[in-house]
Amino acid sequence: MNTRRPRFPADLTASPKGNGRSPAAPGLSMPASARVVSATATRGLGLDSEAVRERMVSRLVEQGLSSKRVAEAMRQVERHRFVDSALVNQAYEDTSLPIGLGQTISKPNVVGRMLDLLVQAPVFTQSAHPSGRLAGRVLEVGTGCGYQAAVLSHLFAEVYSMERLKGLHEKARDNLRAFRLANVHLLLGDGMLGFPRGAPYAAIISAAGGDDVPSTWTDQLVVGGRLVAPCTQKNGQQALVVVDKTESGLSHSVLEAVHFVPLKSGLA
Repeated sequence: MNTRRPRFPADLTASPKGNGRSPAAPGLSMPASARVVSATATRGLGLDSEAVRERMVSRLVEQGLSSKRVAEAMRQVERHRFVDSALVNQAYEDTSLPIGLGQTISKPNVVGRMLDLLVQAPVFTQSAHPSGRLAGRVLEVGTGCGYQAAVLSHLFAEVYSMERLKGLHEKARDNLRAFRLANVHLLLGDGMLGFPRGAPYAAIISAAGGDDVPSTWTDQLVVGGRLVAPCTQKNGQQALVVVDKTESGLSHSVLEAVHFVPLKSGLA
């Protein structure tokens, strides 16, 4: 039996062949290094300056970001490279910005908050990866422009990121070409189904909110793993929800109100 894992990024809409698996699309031609390194200088002036990102992260820490690991990851990734040129001057403000097709890049405070919760999953206290990243795979539902996937690449040994909108999937690929990402796999597919071929996941994070957490996601979590996602509550408002998978079942925690695009199935 062929147990080799698929090459990436993969188009999950392609017709199955041979053993029933979708054929893999060409990779991003990334080198062996898993460290995110911009193709251009990161120590320059203006938006390329490390000081700009440092000010953003300092504000996040003041607002409650507690994980030094997450803070450092957000320092490394140049957010302005993931927004349209007309909006780059707003890239490090604590605001969401449009990225096309009715979608947005989440504001830094929300990204930091969700990642802060994600890295506290019990499973991450049990093992470490040789790279210094957290051992295990993470599934991101909703790649968007690719910014959060880049941040996740600093945190986790392996990142699977799914997008249902072909236009955004292609935009994320274009955005990430200027970076060296060996541990990020971009997938075009229905995020509500998760990605069983990459499971089990130590963590799952969603950038879209539905009425409930799909059972396909929790089925693909390891025991000790954590899921962080927005969910619509009985009052019609979205709230951040944390789901921990334990030996005895699932534990849900409902946190603060948030506002995300709706979770949808199918491709577009």
